[in-house]
Amino acid sequence: MIRVIIERHIAETLESPYEERSRRILKNAISAPGFISGETLVDTFDPNHRLTLCNWRSISDWDRWYQSSERKELMNELSPLLDRDEKITVLEQS
Repeated sequence: MIRVIIERHIAETLESPYEERSRRILKNAISAPGFISGETLVDTFDPNHRLTLCNWRSISDWDRWYQSSERKELMNELSPLLDRDEKITVLEQS
């Protein structure tokens, strides 16, 4: 199992459209092969800073979702709502 941390920062005043689109991405990821679980957290000191933590069966499952046309299309709608590029960290147990 791997854990993926997706870090995003929403541009001011775009929180509502971001929430709608990010939920759609997570909903679609849930049905992707290898997806185990996911949750989104809000930074206590910066409400526009969001972290999504998700568990995947393998790095290949994550890569398949990350490279999918479905995710790319959804990110095309989400990216303009961010004030910086998303940061992704993939972790595995040592």
